[in-house]
Amino acid sequence: MEIIITHNIEERRFETIIEGVKGYVEYEPYLGGLDLTHTIVPKVIGGRGVAAALVKHTLEYAKENSLKVKPTCPYIKTYMERYKESYGGLEDSAQ
Repeated sequence: MEIIITHNIEERRFETIIEGVKGYVEYEPYLGGLDLTHTIVPKVIGGRGVAAALVKHTLEYAKENSLKVKPTCPYIKTYMERYKESYGGLEDSAQ
């Protein structure tokens, strides 16, 4: 299953639609970074790696755009700890 993720700037989300159901990572921008506040994946599309794909895409976006990240969402915090080699340097130490 290919997961296509789009950046909805107006809604401040990275989102995907699978079988008509939307999953997303929500953020609040701040000077030099993104506060990643929520990862939402409804149960009907859960268990397929959707949350991980959304978070990875979001963190890659931050990396490519030299943005720091505040992982307010517990899922994102755990993901960043799990993949510390790839994303540990993104965490905003001035939290």
